[in-house]
Amino acid sequence: MSLSSIRKNIDDIDSEMVNLLAERIKLARKIGLEKKKSGKNVEDRQRESEVLEHVKALAVKKGISGEEVEWLYRSILRATKNVQGIEVAFQGLAGAYSQEAAFSFFGPSVPTKPFDTLEEVFDTVQDGSIAYAIIPVENSQEGSITRSYDLLLDHDVTVCGEVLFRVSHCLIANKGVKIDNIKKVYSHPQALGQCHGFLTKLGIESMPAYDTAGSVKMIKEQKIMDGAAIASTSAARIYGMKIIASEIEDNPQNTTRFFILSKQSSAPTGNDKTSIAVLLKHRPGTLYEALGEFACRKINLTKIESRPTKQKPWEYNFYLDFEGHYKDPAVRQTLSKLEEISLFLKVLGSYPRAKQP
Repeated sequence: MSLSSIRKNIDDIDSEMVNLLAERIKLARKIGLEKKKSGKNVEDRQRESEVLEHVKALAVKKGISGEEVEWLYRSILRATKNVQGIEVAFQGLAGAYSQEAAFSFFGPSVPTKPFDTLEEVFDTVQDGSIAYAIIPVENSQEGSITRSYDLLLDHDVTVCGEVLFRVSHCLIANKGVKIDNIKKVYSHPQALGQCHGFLTKLGIESMPAYDTAGSVKMIKEQKIMDGAAIASTSAARIYGMKIIASEIEDNPQNTTRFFILSKQSSAPTGNDKTSIAVLLKHRPGTLYEALGEFACRKINLTKIESRPTKQKPWEYNFYLDFEGHYKDPAVRQTLSKLEEISLFLKVLGSYPRAKQP
């Protein structure tokens, strides 16, 4: 068979696959309508897990990678859930990095809803108004977003996913502004910190603001001609502004980690992480004992840090991320032991590990 004939067969298969996907999406839309009529949640983790296990088994029978098929079907399931009425809350305005990360995780067609504050984002998931939210929790250069971790303790929500999003910053200004005219630059403190070297070299004053995309909108509405904003290329496009410089972050691998929040937990996938918060009892060796529970079961810790409890001076909660799902036997045993030596323990969520960008 010639190369052109093989390619023709592939084109025919692709056409058939797209037709079948279109039919699947039509059926998913009908399911969404039925769920709304009966008052059921759009999200059904048990059904999703069953579908993934089914297609993985079919893949193995056909002699292809079950993991690759699972990855593909996760994208298909995200698309079908979107047509059923999934909406994602985020903090900021259109063009914010949180919105970009939501598109990366859920797909480019997912409806998103902006909120002014992180508190509002958490509240809307907690009260069931919106099924999902996305929040930034950590940057590879600037560290943790502590407000997000504090709110995770205070709200009845679950971390059901994570996404690692490569963040590339732009210097954005009104049309006609040149880089020599810029005296001040506005953006979220995290973005300003990630571009510290660039700003220092130019001698530009940093002006903290609540949002990256909001800073672009602000300098446009106020017609600021001696200032600029740091935000995404999407923000520049949305607000019709000029990009003066691109990729101005100090670290070319600048990446932000986001959590996906919902009211439902994620089913085990075999490649999961778990996040917890724990307040240990005040006696010598408790931190050593706690870490030993992970070590003796060969559970790999991927992060540990402390934050003030804000209830008593010099009292700290420890936040830990580790490999495994809370339903795994070894993890269940570890959490049980931690409860014995802690004053407080909260499982923030178990979720599939994010792929590196």
